[in-house]
Amino acid sequence: MDSIQNSSTIPTIRIAEKKDASALLDIYAPYVTDTAITFEYEIPSVEEFANRIEHTLKRYPYLIAEENGTPVGYAYASPFHDRPAYDWAVETSIYVDRSHRKNGIGRLLYNALERTLSTQNILNLNACIAYPAEDNEPHLTKDSVRFHEKLGYRLVGEFYQCGYKFHRWYNMVWMEKHIGTHQTDQPAMIPFSELKSRILL
Repeated sequence: MDSIQNSSTIPTIRIAEKKDASALLDIYAPYVTDTAITFEYEIPSVEEFANRIEHTLKRYPYLIAEENGTPVGYAYASPFHDRPAYDWAVETSIYVDRSHRKNGIGRLLYNALERTLSTQNILNLNACIAYPAEDNEPHLTKDSVRFHEKLGYRLVGEFYQCGYKFHRWYNMVWMEKHIGTHQTDQPAMIPFSELKSRILL
């Protein structure tokens, strides 16, 4: 995942819009139906997905990677917790088209997401990752943990048999990365909607 491979075009990164919902849902749907990477059971409607994008963009970045104008992955941030003391921490999420995985798109997306979150004065990036409870798990690998490790995340906790899908129990791990300096007089977190026009990806 360290470089762009098997592609003649370097993907471009841009901010998502509601109208991208259908294309992004095409990327997300196989993760719902075929994997335990997401614990969602049913594929959301295009309308619901569009509303998720719109809601996220009020406060956090929602980014798309494109090749020749076609979305091939997306990443976004969401609240780590809702209370104001958590304003400087977010949960990060990423999904890459399964035919484009392991060719550097994930790294490009996360690097752009990290730069944007840093501009917002975010300090802590947290990833909630489904983790196989058994070896040779058919619906889940440890690839996501390895990917986050390569980008500087560290494992900070594991919950056992807390997710149930495909008649199987799965663990969940939290991974964390700090991208700024924690201060006594901390600058306020800036909502993405206030910075959107100034963000350079």
